[in-house]
Amino acid sequence: MNFAPVWASRWLLLDSFLTTLFLSAIAIVVGTFVGTLVSVLRALNIGVLNVVLRIYVEVFRGTPLLMQLFFVYFGLPMLGIEVDKFWAAFSAISLYTGAYVAEVLRAGVEAVPKGQVEAATALGLSFGQRLWYVVRPQALRVALPPLVGVYVAIIKDTSLATVIGYNELMRRAMELVLQYGRPLEVLLTVGCLYFIICFPISKFSEWIERRLARNGA
Repeated sequence: MNFAPVWASRWLLLDSFLTTLFLSAIAIVVGTFVGTLVSVLRALNIGVLNVVLRIYVEVFRGTPLLMQLFFVYFGLPMLGIEVDKFWAAFSAISLYTGAYVAEVLRAGVEAVPKGQVEAATALGLSFGQRLWYVVRPQALRVALPPLVGVYVAIIKDTSLATVIGYNELMRRAMELVLQYGRPLEVLLTVGCLYFIICFPISKFSEWIERRLARNGA
């Protein structure tokens, strides 16, 4: 194996690595906010709103992210809405993340014993107080492992943005393979870069879970 071409392109790979890291971070932050908001609004169980939110969750969970990227980048301009590569990738991945986060949090909320919520209601706690002091700590403990799984999957799924020409890590890898013809070396390097992002998140999640188990939510 010859890693010399990879080393010669290290600054290009670093630039794409930081681009992937940035896209992943903001998509996860915005997606988590959207998912949390959706799960809270669904907990209110407001007729039509609940139906709309459920449709959003089911549509984005039930269709491929690749199709959503195509729709945002190629479909919206046909409707007169111009979207550049970054905003197309960001909006599609964020909404996709939000749908999964909403479903994970919903499952966490439903795992909280109803008796505890009823007891909090009997004590005179408002909806917000019940949500924050009773539901949130217990739901978070249940939701944390699958939530981290969603985040790790989203980081890897940012590679799909290459299909719309966004210059993330996987697109850079394809360019280097075409330029140097060293697919094994390039893909091994890129795989290690993805691992550098995802592995610390998984270990941090394990640390948080141990803390919660030892000290309580």
